[in-house]
Amino acid sequence: MTVSYPATRLRRSRTHAWSRALTRETVLTPADLIWPLFITSGRGVEEPVASLPGVSRWSVDGIAARTKEAVALGIPCVALFPNTPPVKRSTDGAEALNPDNLMCQAIRAIRDACGNDVGVLTDVALDPYTSHGQDGLIDDAGYVLNDETVAVLVDQAMTQAEAGADIIAPSDMMDGRIKAIRMALEMGGHTNVQIMSYAAKYASAFYGPFRDAVGSGGLLKGDKKTYQMDPANAEEAVREVAMDIAEGADSVMVKPGLAYLDIVTRVKARFDVPVFAYQVSGEYAMIEAAVAAGAGDRDALVLETLMAFKRAGASGVLTYHAPLAARLLNG
Repeated sequence: MTVSYPATRLRRSRTHAWSRALTRETVLTPADLIWPLFITSGRGVEEPVASLPGVSRWSVDGIAARTKEAVALGIPCVALFPNTPPVKRSTDGAEALNPDNLMCQAIRAIRDACGNDVGVLTDVALDPYTSHGQDGLIDDAGYVLNDETVAVLVDQAMTQAEAGADIIAPSDMMDGRIKAIRMALEMGGHTNVQIMSYAAKYASAFYGPFRDAVGSGGLLKGDKKTYQMDPANAEEAVREVAMDIAEGADSVMVKPGLAYLDIVTRVKARFDVPVFAYQVSGEYAMIEAAVAAGAGDRDALVLETLMAFKRAGASGVLTYHAPLAARLLNG
């Protein structure tokens, strides 16, 4: 198409708010949001996370209350992450398989409070339960064992499904775990439980506040570079996604978010499945730090970054700013 000025003036459609609304290419609504919530022990407990201003760990009753809030705001799904007490952490992460652990308690409390009016997404990985902070079982040298870990992840996923989880979200990055979990869910009668795979999860510097929130940060020895992806790689992400879809993932996730929008776009263009992005703790904390320094307006920064995820091709976004964004979008 050949265009020229003044026959074409692109500013014409920007002149009025109504015209900008009519020609807007990307739409963001509360239905595009998933709200991550951190669970802690006790009752009536709220523990602010110092490195995540405005975010707290909640006891199970508080998680149920926050989920009611999500329903009222039009947020369709919450994602749960437990802060397991140190006394219940172990080398093998056995607490992950306890049908009465914090995760399972929270799932049941949400079901009692909200029924099926909200989706419950649960994290499958061992780092919230291990005493060494790694996502799986380790050998004497500290190397995370793949196949042995997958066997435990299958049992963890089944424990959560039986408690009432709607979406199992393996975040561990072990090879083959999607197929193993899918087969177990099918054989166990949980045919309608979805799998949202953390298919392209990078070994990122943006995860620090999250590890504080789940209590694994101070425990971690070494790093997670032998199983999480190299930030330099993009084609490898496409291979990871292709494998997880072939193994039975219903949707896939790219994590972190803003630094990997190119990966979101590649995955969306290549595969015919829902693609989600996680606006991780470090990204949230940077926005809050900018606001605290007077360097930007929180509302505008939040909506602009979330719009960027949608424009890049994300079906939805996991974000700690979900309740704020939903209120803004609801007007």
